[in-house]
Amino acid sequence: MFGEADTVFLRNQHSLFAGLDAPLALDEYQGFTRQTDKNPKPGMDGLSFVLLGLYGEVGSLLSELKKKQRDKDAYQAYHESTLEELGDTLWYFANAASRAGLLLSEVAHRASAGYSNWDDANASLTFEQLQKLISPAQWPQPAAVVERGLLALAGKVGLLLEDHYQGRIERNRDALSSHLVEIFRLLISAAGDVNVSLETAARKNITKSLSRWPLEKVWPEHFDEKYPAKERLPRVIRMRFREETSGIRVQVIQEMDGVQIGDAVTDNRHPPDDYRFHDVFHLSYAAILGWSPSLRGLLRVKRKSDPAVDENEDGARASLIEEGISTWVFNHGQRHQFFRNVTAVDYHLLKAIKELVCGYEVDKLPMWQWEMAILDGFRVFRELREHRGGTVTADLNAHTLTFQAPE
Repeated sequence: MFGEADTVFLRNQHSLFAGLDAPLALDEYQGFTRQTDKNPKPGMDGLSFVLLGLYGEVGSLLSELKKKQRDKDAYQAYHESTLEELGDTLWYFANAASRAGLLLSEVAHRASAGYSNWDDANASLTFEQLQKLISPAQWPQPAAVVERGLLALAGKVGLLLEDHYQGRIERNRDALSSHLVEIFRLLISAAGDVNVSLETAARKNITKSLSRWPLEKVWPEHFDEKYPAKERLPRVIRMRFREETSGIRVQVIQEMDGVQIGDAVTDNRHPPDDYRFHDVFHLSYAAILGWSPSLRGLLRVKRKSDPAVDENEDGARASLIEEGISTWVFNHGQRHQFFRNVTAVDYHLLKAIKELVCGYEVDKLPMWQWEMAILDGFRVFRELREHRGGTVTADLNAHTLTFQAPE
């Protein structure tokens, strides 16, 4: 089953799956991979990218095994990380089968069947049924057994990659099919070796993919919508950023309706890096995420009518986490020209942010909103740097962040 939060999220995607609580069919999942495929090259023309992705994910599985062998019981994230990497591997594998014109149920059937019933594929075969067809190994498996299984999987994917680049499978569908059957057999076996449910791995991959690349962007209700007006973030915030020099200090003053908001901000770092304009990121979080404990404190709109929310969601720790995210993402952006000419944020950065906000209300929001908040924040930050100030408007209802140059 999908988790409760995942079920709500998926229902917003126009009932992508007929039964969210029913076992997931292989062909149903394969259809999902086709809908979420961002590869601009169709069919076999885009196979190179998919096979590189498949090989990379299998390599990530080996990397997780290496960490487990190195750190032993100290590596607590092994099972969850392996589950995620197997889900990603399944996505690339199902996509490769699609590009070869093969149904995932056909490949799975041949991976688990004898020659006598080679062509009797079941289009409604589920991941649960598939894994039961091959007797699962007893967990825990010795590390050497797991290592051999994953190395065999990596080796077979490597052979497929080599045959592809040598042109041996370009016009030979049977050869490609044979590779995929062997790879799927090894993939199923590897999942058993590491005690991972393919059903769970596929479902987690669905949620992860739609969090980053939804079929439809559905904006949730504001976190403070049901609170008194005096405890809500203003739905339109116009903040003027004014840079000034005071002695040897270069600082930025924020003003709203002619009133200074908060203290003057300096870079607090040597050498200077213009971090003094960083409050634009809090405005971006408010506009795109509907969340900013720091702004709530500055604008005095904390939700005091609910003491638990006031202390936990709007309290000092939440503000520190937001400031930490702003600083960390700023440093990352600085190494990448402040995301100039960038249209996507690295997945591992988004994943780390989600881990930082785990347990807070903003944890419910999908990755695409975080990505949008980061990119919009840096877009306006670059304008502030260029003009040495200006007015920034955060529209929480329209989910926009706009800039007006100073006169």
